[in-house]
Amino acid sequence: MRRSLRLASLFVLAFPGVALAQAPGAATGGWVGPFTVIAAGIGMAIAAGLCGLGQGRAVAAAVEAMGRQPGAAARIQTAMIIGLALIESLAIYTLVIALILLFVKGINFA
Repeated sequence: MRRSLRLASLFVLAFPGVALAQAPGAATGGWVGPFTVIAAGIGMAIAAGLCGLGQGRAVAAAVEAMGRQPGAAARIQTAMIIGLALIESLAIYTLVIALILLFVKGINFA
């Protein structure tokens, strides 16, 4: 396994033109470019909407729990903030993927 991996990496390093032999127009896929914009927009819209719903439910449950047990409010609030950060990370990851789709694929809007 290691030997074949070494040979493959040696081939790529020895012949870099072979790895970069793709034409510039074929890199975007032609008709795929406009669909990446649509996919990025729909993905971000779904992620933002579901994150908003999840955060609303989490805050509502935390406030209800604080109302039932006021003595545990500090622990509930800490758990809620950690949960909200994890929920928000979904939207941030989706934003990163959307930006990669928009800018790394090399879409030509002109």
